[in-house]
Amino acid sequence: MNMTMPGAETFFFPGGKVGCLLTHGFTATPQEMHELGTRLASQGYTVLGVRLFGHGTRLEDLARSRWPDWLASVEDGYHLLRKWCDQIIVMGFSTGGCLSLIMAAELPVNGIVTLSTPYQLPPIPYLKQLYPILPVLSAFIPPIRKGPPVWYDMEAAKSRVQYDAYPMRSIYEFGAMLEEMRPRLSKVTAPALLIHSLDDGFIPPSDMQHIHDSLGSTEKRMVHVKNSNHIITCDAAREDVFRETELFVAQFVKHRT
Repeated sequence: MNMTMPGAETFFFPGGKVGCLLTHGFTATPQEMHELGTRLASQGYTVLGVRLFGHGTRLEDLARSRWPDWLASVEDGYHLLRKWCDQIIVMGFSTGGCLSLIMAAELPVNGIVTLSTPYQLPPIPYLKQLYPILPVLSAFIPPIRKGPPVWYDMEAAKSRVQYDAYPMRSIYEFGAMLEEMRPRLSKVTAPALLIHSLDDGFIPPSDMQHIHDSLGSTEKRMVHVKNSNHIITCDAAREDVFRETELFVAQFVKHRT
């Protein structure tokens, strides 16, 4: 029986020899990367939007997953694209950005785009204090339900495909992934574009600066957008995000072909 949530499916758009690997964020689905993928495909690039293990099915699947399972989903997508493309540019939103950075430290990529990507645990009250015991708490405390969405484009929020809660164990895995990412950033040397909203109420914009300063890349640039919360690929500033991403890929490809 197909357990995938409607709209949460992986997507693939075949195109040229330049491949774009798109990875969504924590508790979300490829839906939040689909419009960006469509735009890139219209430019002739091959585009693959992966679905992270444990996402887009049932909340219980996420609760039993571990962050290396999420990374394996991205690596699977990378190797699939390698069969089609000579160059691969990885693009990750939030947690997807972290996973893309971890992978880019170990596998050859030609460019990387991070979107609303965290450097450390978000500044949620008591989270850092409780973090070490989250695996124990997960046996007794149910998933934390999400509050009402905070979007600048509330119409776009209606099409969101995601889980409505955060499993405690999965929050712990999110933190463990960040612990793995930070020391690897200096090993990432591919050209990088980092985009973050100044109005992000979940991951502080200062996290982008920390990632930028830690990267080993000599070609790296930060872009701030406004009038969007965390989900910048879907919220009101998405056209700015798409334009900057398209320019990055086009300039990169022109420079190296």
